[in-house]
Amino acid sequence: MKEVMDNTPVFKLSQGCTPLLISMPHVGSALPADQARRYQPRALASEDTDWHLQQLYGEIAADLGAGLIVPHYSRFLIDLNRPPEDTPMYPGAANTELCPTRFFTGEPLYLPGQEPNRAEQLRRRELYWLPYHRALNAELQRLKALFGYALLFDAHSICSELPWLFEGRLPDLNLGTVEGRSCAPGLRAKLSGVLAQQSDYTQVVDGRFKGGFITRHYGQPEQRQHAVQLEMCWRCYMEEEAAPFLYDAARAAAVQPLLKALLSEMAAWKPAA
Repeated sequence: MKEVMDNTPVFKLSQGCTPLLISMPHVGSALPADQARRYQPRALASEDTDWHLQQLYGEIAADLGAGLIVPHYSRFLIDLNRPPEDTPMYPGAANTELCPTRFFTGEPLYLPGQEPNRAEQLRRRELYWLPYHRALNAELQRLKALFGYALLFDAHSICSELPWLFEGRLPDLNLGTVEGRSCAPGLRAKLSGVLAQQSDYTQVVDGRFKGGFITRHYGQPEQRQHAVQLEMCWRCYMEEEAAPFLYDAARAAAVQPLLKALLSEMAAWKPAA
């Protein structure tokens, strides 16, 4: 693991025993002490975190023998699911940057004049973004060497209504495959089928969230490397979509069988010989 100056690991990688790796690039909530002073006081609560995903998915991942990679630091420091050159993920729509400058609600994230300049952005990219992606890529290569292919499930969660980012209310479950380019058609069909066969949760495939940088960059079916993203609304497993962002065990227990069905289908899938 790469470490920063305060000796806190940038990420934790737990290797699995199957071709499936689960990435959770937005579960980190910490801000380094040398950067915290730059932010609006509101930012110190890291409200735009993908809350509780390790708790939600942890037992499922262990049962399936899937690997897991998670960061320590908040997306407010640097967004691990954005391109290193900071190009917009969704042209024509509101976008957050590699080093975000706004909350998901649109308000400024930093105190006046404290936004990171180009040199600071590059420093963060070197210290926090690159180690995570080097480890992610190395683990996918390890899986391909062992099994002949690798499967990447990029797990996210979000508030269901954020007018600055999108119109209306998101479906409960948003599966992204970059319109079918990040994984084999057969895998997309299997996962889409799991969602379509149930009626408890609203769902869409390649809607507003088609897949971020991780899905787009590492989803290379022609290289036997298949990636999908699942963006889940907080309402599926939290008490409410607001602070203090509490986990709801009953709601979580209700959605976990569907998550397990998705991940089991993915883990069981194999590319054509």
